[in-house]
Amino acid sequence: MEAPGTIHSDRSMRTPSSGLADSPVTRAESQATPLEAEVVGHFDRFREPLLRYLLSFGLSVADGEEVVQEVFLALFQHLHRGGPRSNLRGWLFRVAHNLGLRRRYQTLRGKCAEPEAGEWMQDPGPDPEEQMLSGETQQRLQAVLRALPEQDRRCLTLRAEGLRYREIADVLTMSLGAVSLSLTRSLARISRAAAR
Repeated sequence: MEAPGTIHSDRSMRTPSSGLADSPVTRAESQATPLEAEVVGHFDRFREPLLRYLLSFGLSVADGEEVVQEVFLALFQHLHRGGPRSNLRGWLFRVAHNLGLRRRYQTLRGKCAEPEAGEWMQDPGPDPEEQMLSGETQQRLQAVLRALPEQDRRCLTLRAEGLRYREIADVLTMSLGAVSLSLTRSLARISRAAAR
């Protein structure tokens, strides 16, 4: 008779493993919860638009990818806590916006005042091959886009990603009227440049 509370290993009670399919990791992966499946679905749908938006901040692709991962981790936590599911697209872009700004600030703060050899920033303008192929109208349009204020560029980028005016206003914490004015102003400048 054993003493109460005695801990022992009962190997005879275990069934032998019949291969990889019975491993706990594989079972866990194959049994994704509905929440995990939902987040993966959103990831598949919104990863590229979010990454494009983050790259418009001047982030590197690697930094953008990391921020996207952080966004979807935040989404999982938000939904796991029972957060609202209404307008998740706007919510994702808002979180990406905030995390992207934070990452850009950290990147800029971490750089030295004088870049080392080989670290000079590239000219943001098109390279000679692109200039030759794009033509004069394309060059004017690119110049207009580069000359837009940062807030106007962000509004235009979010609109190009399919966000509605109200969603853009939420993401950029602007009024609906300010979003409308920004987009109208930006599109008028682009139209004038294209008409020349």
